[in-house]
Amino acid sequence: MRDVVITGVGAVTPLGVGARTLHERWTAGVCGIVDGEAPCAEYDQADHFSRKESRRSDRFTQLALVAAAEAIAEAGWGADAGGLPVAPDRAGAIIGTGIGGIDTLLGNYKELLGGSAVSPLAVPLMMGNAGAAAISMKHDLEGPSFGVMSACAAGTNAIGVALRAIQHGEADVIVAGGSEAALHPLTRAAFGALDALSTLGISRPFDADRDGFVMGEGAGVLVLEAGDVARARGARILGTLSGYGTTSDAHHLTAPRSDGKRASAAITIALADAGFSADAIDYVNAHGTSTPLNDAAETAALKASLGEHAAKIPISSTKSAIGHLLGAAGAVEAVATVLALRDRVAPPTLGLETPGEGLDLDYVPGQAKAMSVPDGRQARAISTSFGFGGHNAVLVLEAAEAA
Repeated sequence: MRDVVITGVGAVTPLGVGARTLHERWTAGVCGIVDGEAPCAEYDQADHFSRKESRRSDRFTQLALVAAAEAIAEAGWGADAGGLPVAPDRAGAIIGTGIGGIDTLLGNYKELLGGSAVSPLAVPLMMGNAGAAAISMKHDLEGPSFGVMSACAAGTNAIGVALRAIQHGEADVIVAGGSEAALHPLTRAAFGALDALSTLGISRPFDADRDGFVMGEGAGVLVLEAGDVARARGARILGTLSGYGTTSDAHHLTAPRSDGKRASAAITIALADAGFSADAIDYVNAHGTSTPLNDAAETAALKASLGEHAAKIPISSTKSAIGHLLGAAGAVEAVATVLALRDRVAPPTLGLETPGEGLDLDYVPGQAKAMSVPDGRQARAISTSFGFGGHNAVLVLEAAEAA
């Protein structure tokens, strides 16, 4: 199979607009959570879209388009750089989301109840595949293009499916990631009814006092290319997507298996796919939701899959800085991991003061720390995602070789 490399990354998050902004601010210990929620406060649609364009796309699609534009520009094949590096039918877009265009859905339902006409654009804007469709149309991507919906594992699953498509020759280039914009009274009430949200509005993964996640919004996108294609055009390679594993708990609609058995299996599958042993990993970007059940189950999964090595490497949660971005979480975390590997620095888990019972790994509390990478190879990491429904998805990422 062909190797698959990363040539561009983009993000819109509660820490700001831009992948580097996400990385630099999180590494510095900045928190994007305000008053118990994590909106993309620095994103202004007027900076990116005309009024007509704004009306023709839900917020989750807008965030996906902005993140994709950044990633594509970095990859060096945007409109200003001469366009696609391959034939249009060899390029695609796969974007995950947990909920999709809920703002469009609820806005039009409100109009209906008030006796007003429903927009003819309501269905195409609320569709879960709208983000992928918009990116494919914007950038003339005629290959595989669709949405992935697996709750909070959706962004990671989208990247994994894109990896497989390139490896097996279905495409040469795919824009992959996730997007979510679901900060709405209904979603707040719904997650609150599940007792999933922090009552204090604090995200503190792995802490003894963690009491739920904090909702956020955002998008993360990676440009994935077949290694031979990227090298032939002289692209600057940011990293390699080396492995992918996905399993199901087949256990409960919202609660993970307490023993982390199937999450552990996903990690093991991803490592085998990459051809790496457990001790070849230098960092873990954890799902780390700040919920009592997830953090304990994930710790069990890491111990089972990585063995004694789990206690020797830094493990941190992006959600401590930006909240839980639902279907976009895994994609944003993959972007953050690529840049963390480049610098060989593990960003911190914010808000962690006293680890919970049995949570005895190195969760990088409060302040970033250097990764310990053996001489002679690049830094490597796994990024984990687990979603309602029992969906487990894991990526193995590797830093690029020094230029």
